Amino acid sequence: MALRVNGPGSHSPIFDELRAVQRQHGYLPEAGLRAVAARLDLPLYRVHSVASFYPHFFLKPPARAEVRVCGDMACHRYRANDLRAALARRFQGQDVNVAAVSCLGRCDVGPAVVVNDRIYERVSEPDAAALISTALGGQPLPPPTHRQPSLVTFSDPYEANARYGVLRKFVASRDWAGLIATLKDSGLRGLGGAGFPTGMKWELVRNQKEPLKYIVCNADESEPGTIKDRHIMTHAPHLLIEGIILGALTVGAQHGILYLRHEYDDLEHILHDEIRRCYAAGLLGTRILGSDLSFDLEIFISPGGYICGEETALLEAIEGKRAEPRNKPPFPGVQGLWQKPTVINNVETFYFVPVILARGVEWLKAQGKNGAVGTKFIGVSGDVQRPGVFEIAMGTTYRELVEGLAGGPPPGHAIKAFAPSGPAGGYLPASMLDLPIDWAAMMKAGATVGSGAVVVCDDRACMLDMALNSVRFFRNESCGKCVPCRTGSQKLVDILTDWTRGHRGADDVVLFDELSHTLRVTSICGLGQVIPNPIASVMKHFTAEVDAHVRERRCAAGVCFANSSDPS
Repeated sequence: MALRVNGPGSHSPIFDELRAVQRQHGYLPEAGLRAVAARLDLPLYRVHSVASFYPHFFLKPPARAEVRVCGDMACHRYRANDLRAALARRFQGQDVNVAAVSCLGRCDVGPAVVVNDRIYERVSEPDAAALISTALGGQPLPPPTHRQPSLVTFSDPYEANARYGVLRKFVASRDWAGLIATLKDSGLRGLGGAGFPTGMKWELVRNQKEPLKYIVCNADESEPGTIKDRHIMTHAPHLLIEGIILGALTVGAQHGILYLRHEYDDLEHILHDEIRRCYAAGLLGTRILGSDLSFDLEIFISPGGYICGEETALLEAIEGKRAEPRNKPPFPGVQGLWQKPTVINNVETFYFVPVILARGVEWLKAQGKNGAVGTKFIGVSGDVQRPGVFEIAMGTTYRELVEGLAGGPPPGHAIKAFAPSGPAGGYLPASMLDLPIDWAAMMKAGATVGSGAVVVCDDRACMLDMALNSVRFFRNESCGKCVPCRTGSQKLVDILTDWTRGHRGADDVVLFDELSHTLRVTSICGLGQVIPNPIASVMKHFTAEVDAHVRERRCAAGVCFANSSDPS
């Protein structure tokens, strides 16, 4: 349920209604959909359209044991797709539905498995079988034990009893122009991957003449390998909330939404508690700290889907619609939530706002290495001994991160490749580990720092198989609104599947180039535009490995040909 406190709800109630019906019946029967439509005074087709779009709603009675196994990138490296296949064989013919699910945000503790909407980490086949048997027997499932992620952060400026000092200072001074100038001088950019300058975005919304404005925190990180925001919210919710409040007061927003992904139910309680403390301390609500400033903040639980991470699709979801991206312009800063000016930033960006304002721009610049500026949170998963999230100085090399902080590959193995920014960033060979984690340097190398989702592949990985895994993720998560993404993603999966089976048509490379160009220039949103990146990078850096599949029917890693099924 979304948390509404001391102010009008700013989201559509349709998801609260649908969740209530599903809790009662286990799924959404037609009578339940009709009742929701009547209560909300909506046409039935609209309610059905929304319910059928999101993966967490069932329109038919589910199996007694609904099992979903994450098989994307890091979990794929942990042999999760083999686990899924084994479970499907083991429980064939029983009231069990075993299927794949897109990334669950547990990349550092995979394989991750969902049983009847409960997420379990580091699951072995015996573990999963025991859970499924419990569900089949009608017994309650044991509560998941979520490993509390460790996080070493040196940027938090506060002692525990002195938090929200920056907010107190700026409520007293009202120097919002100075705040924006500081953010501009710091170079703080959107740290969800897009990299748009934060100060410029906030200034744009502040200057809008419309009196009603919103601020939204995008905490829907759901791209494979992206785990940093989960760790920040676990360890430093106070800095996140302070950053949101500062942003709201700066731009003149009186209502904000923290948009939290469905799979982060453990974080919902942490964030609720922090927000309640802020209301109790007079940091939220009416007359903040005794001033004439007001701001209310609520949590909105995502109805699910990777596409909700796209900022305009996220707004559509809050408004109770299918999460389909809007055509831009207009951009959210001019017409966002409910067509009003809206600031949207991700968790890490909001986190760094009070850090920069408390410590100063000169401190920030002093933290970088080799000419880079500041610090960044990076998640490392895949074939490393110590997966997790690390706050590093910008300019640190990927080798220092992967082989040092993350412990390097498992004993007896060597690093073969790494993805610097999840599937959207493509794959780079181990020879490029000496690149610095720096926006300009990575761009010059034809890569990106992106969201800081580093996934490591050791010498047991087949890079063509990894590219197929990544493209399949985008295919599965396409919202289907635009034809290039909807049909182009499936066509790329078909082509790559054939290549992993040793078949490449004479015109496949030309077709790939044409498809890639079309996806990049005609897709409505970034999802469609990045679909070709994984295979394009593998074709560039691992050419011989790709050619061996189609010319010699040989997979050097021994991954392909043995199992050619599409785990979808």
